[in-house]
Amino acid sequence: MHTRPRRIGALAVAGAVVFGAVAVVVSNQADAQQPAPLPIDQLLGQELQGKAALGRVQSRLPEVASRNGVPATQLERILATDKTAWLDHGGKLFYREPVATATERKSAAAPSPRWARAAVAAATGPAFELHSKPGSNRVIYLDFDGQTISGTAWNTGGKPATVNVTPYDTDGNPNNWSTAEQDVVRDVWARVAEDYAPFDVDVTTQQPTAAAIDRTGSSDQQYGTRVLIDPTTWYQSGCGCGGVAYVGVYDNTSQHSYYQPALVFTKGVGTGAKNIAEAAAHEAGHNVGLSHDGTASVGYYAGHGAWAPIMGVGYSKAISQWSKGEYTGANNKEDDFAVIGQNGLALRADDHGNGTSDATALTLGTSVKGIYANDSDVDTFRIDLAAGTFTCAAAAAASGADLDIKLQLLNSSGAVVATADPAAGQSSAATPTGLGASISRQVTAGRYYLRIENTGYGSPLNTGYSTYGSRGAYSVRVTAG
Repeated sequence: MHTRPRRIGALAVAGAVVFGAVAVVVSNQADAQQPAPLPIDQLLGQELQGKAALGRVQSRLPEVASRNGVPATQLERILATDKTAWLDHGGKLFYREPVATATERKSAAAPSPRWARAAVAAATGPAFELHSKPGSNRVIYLDFDGQTISGTAWNTGGKPATVNVTPYDTDGNPNNWSTAEQDVVRDVWARVAEDYAPFDVDVTTQQPTAAAIDRTGSSDQQYGTRVLIDPTTWYQSGCGCGGVAYVGVYDNTSQHSYYQPALVFTKGVGTGAKNIAEAAAHEAGHNVGLSHDGTASVGYYAGHGAWAPIMGVGYSKAISQWSKGEYTGANNKEDDFAVIGQNGLALRADDHGNGTSDATALTLGTSVKGIYANDSDVDTFRIDLAAGTFTCAAAAAASGADLDIKLQLLNSSGAVVATADPAAGQSSAATPTGLGASISRQVTAGRYYLRIENTGYGSPLNTGYSTYGSRGAYSVRVTAG
């Protein structure tokens, strides 16, 4: 270290000052000669897969993470470990999903329940007028009848400037909708609607206006996303994937339409309703901010028992739910419901009273519907019965149920008389068992209450699931006999 003299001449002082001034000038000149940082699009130059992208943006990771609305540590983990994660040339995160295996396609190939009555020549009629929550300001449009894609992120980087996606088709006639094809449309809608039932969003097969999907700015509170079911080889032939979607773009206030649609490729996942629905819910999940649920060794967790996470891969499991990484070895602990809430979708309001004082009235023989949206919810119903034997039943959604129900019968004083909570499982990859509950009991005349709660099954670590993702639609009814 160098000691400054106690006394120096005026010239020396002046020289020091001059030297200091010169140093500042030189420093400023050196700074001025430093090249400006490259824009992200020039830094990347093209779409790059996770690790390659990370290598390019490592020094700018906070900036790129901010662009994607995620912490830098989370983006780094995703790019370093998830082979399906990509950054586009502008630094936006998207996923290319793998194709379903032959086993996964076969396990979900069972036909949908017959619902359509007649073939139709165009995408009109009941199958194309389905709504899960009409009137909501949020929408997820399941588009089966084709679309022309232009001016989007999917048209950049050497991809075609205009792409005509043809309608969903399984009989070789894309200009006709058979009853079987309509049944698939309805079953896919029912399954995706169940996954998003806890949220204030309308899952629909009826094409919304552009204004109902596109978001023009922060004051525009009516918006959504399109999930396009694509039977052609466009993009899929190049990526060899099952679907593609951008992450966290659902509530974008600028370039909203640029990052749409999300796409599901039937050449990658098959033409069956179960697999299309799993992929559609998954891709829409990316749009609302979610990343993949995997482990240290696999990018997509395939589940255990009859259960899988929606953001893993649920083709072979009958019960797929939102997750917060409660299974053994989970590499993603994000709270799906919280993340979705931060990206434009709020939970539905409670639709039935929680206790005996505000219980919803039931009429003998009449079903009442409900949505179990909050893990802390309890729905209570009241009914006045004559003496006799009655069956109280709470049914989960008919297709793709997420809600596992515990049903309790209470007497007039609110004491529990009986409880039903059957074991959950599956009879096939598309059909869960044990999610509904029923109680048959002989009673004396009086007022009774039915209490519906969500329940889990087994251990979320490796055999079942907790109450966290056990949310969805149900119906409740009391009948004589």
